[in-house]
Amino acid sequence: MTDSLRRLAAYDRALYRTVARLSTPLLDEPLRRVSDFANFSKPWLIVGSALALLGGSRGRRAAVAGLTAVGATSLVVNQPLKKTTGVRRRPDRSGLGVPEQRWVRMPSSGSFPSGHSASAAAFAVAVGEFLPVLRSPLRVAASVVAFSRVYTGVHYPSDVLVGATVGALFGRLAARLALRRWPPPAE
Repeated sequence: MTDSLRRLAAYDRALYRTVARLSTPLLDEPLRRVSDFANFSKPWLIVGSALALLGGSRGRRAAVAGLTAVGATSLVVNQPLKKTTGVRRRPDRSGLGVPEQRWVRMPSSGSFPSGHSASAAAFAVAVGEFLPVLRSPLRVAASVVAFSRVYTGVHYPSDVLVGATVGALFGRLAARLALRRWPPPAE
């Protein structure tokens, strides 16, 4: 490992420890629930289904773009990326000071990058391109999911940052392809 990578890993652990030391017991239960609820992209499947059922043709197009982005992102992040980046071990929550009351089940897959963060960002970016009124709320929701993964101790901050970046790129790509297929009506 080069000096630069060692230094980045040290910053990553330091930021992880900083989050672990936050004295925010009121957030423990809500962020644990958010982290668990985001398993298998449940929030994005629910919102996508609601958009498809209730959002008219524009909502259906947004749902297709968002769920396509989630699917493509999940496939790439959870298969080749996690396998080719050299399986990064999950953080040692107890050794790095994450209080047990925050813990969720520790995934068995590698830590890098965060699939939860990738899927959340992919959906938020893709749907936000079709429905600008949802752009901010979905990005806030995606950020909460991403932060919850560090807060509960299952990811380092860089896992979440890279996951969100990959997801945002796939979200943008899915939206562009969908917009090319279904251009917005002329006003």
